[in-house]
Amino acid sequence: MGSSSFARLSAIIVKELWAVFRDPKARITLIAPPLLQLLLFGFAATLEVRNFDVGVLDRDSGIWSHEVVSRVAGSPNVGRIVPLASPADVREAINNQQVIAVLSFDSRFSAAIESEQIGEVQIVLDGRRSNASQIVSSYLQQIVGQVAAEARPAAIPGQPTTRTVVTNWFNPALIYLWFVMPGLLVILGATGTLSITAQSVARERELGTFDQLMVSPLRVHEILIGKMAPPLLIGFFNATLYMVLIPTVFGVPLTGSVTSFYFSLFFYLVSLIGVGMLVSTVSQTQQQAFLGMFLVTVPLILLSGFATPVDNMPGWLQVIAFANPCRHFLVVSEGVFLKDMPAAVILANTWPLAAIASVTLTVSAILFRARME
Repeated sequence: MGSSSFARLSAIIVKELWAVFRDPKARITLIAPPLLQLLLFGFAATLEVRNFDVGVLDRDSGIWSHEVVSRVAGSPNVGRIVPLASPADVREAINNQQVIAVLSFDSRFSAAIESEQIGEVQIVLDGRRSNASQIVSSYLQQIVGQVAAEARPAAIPGQPTTRTVVTNWFNPALIYLWFVMPGLLVILGATGTLSITAQSVARERELGTFDQLMVSPLRVHEILIGKMAPPLLIGFFNATLYMVLIPTVFGVPLTGSVTSFYFSLFFYLVSLIGVGMLVSTVSQTQQQAFLGMFLVTVPLILLSGFATPVDNMPGWLQVIAFANPCRHFLVVSEGVFLKDMPAAVILANTWPLAAIASVTLTVSAILFRARME
């Protein structure tokens, strides 16, 4: 690179950085929202079900139904126990969302357990909250099963005695934050990078400075590099902030190579910048760019595997998801934090990011050149 080319490139980078940071409100929005979102989602956005209320219709009033109720009441996940007197009370409690589940004991529940028969307890769930109901059902079934096992420690004749030992690798205690925080780094990084990049060319058109770029001695690749610099630098800054806060504030272990993480992060940000440049190039105003950014961001998040596994999607949708930068970097982020992912595996999930970046940046350059002619 010659001295003149370096001078032009430096000038466009400084100009783009100044365009981003000259507004005090803009400077605040570049740092405060990502930090606030990380803290908000980390503490508030959780799929764990806690402090739920459970109704009890006890037609048995025996020792073992009382034992089940006391175990449920003593669970740290249960808020309060709501006594119910009749099936009509059960319907009313569920309909009015007073409780999410009801334990309905058969009149011979305790007697059946003591006589080594099957004690029946019905769990009525509020199906309007399907995911939470499934989790609550699992909690309650586990408690009932523990009480039944303690009531009859000896094996029933003719049935085998088994014991299951469950071990969870990478997240032994199944702490929800260990799963969600590495994913939030990916999602919030994508949102911030796309929002900055998508406004760049559209802002030039709206401010009337796009014509000045057309007559400047800058080449197309120099303009694109200059516009890539601010989102790349801000993306690295926010990612570094997340890398510090996630282990220290939320207690998520960082077990892998930080160097490999930043290597993959570079290509992740560049691939997102390529997508953002495509949106910005085809947009005439900043409002169009914002709507285009929103239109792109939602599918990127949904197809990343953060909320639902990619393997659960239809085959044709999995093929589309392979072109999603978030999908590949989510594997890297979770692997670096929780699995001490080897460098070879990180590289296997990084080269698709480089391929996506090369395609999107090439198309952006072609469209940008066409707009300048």
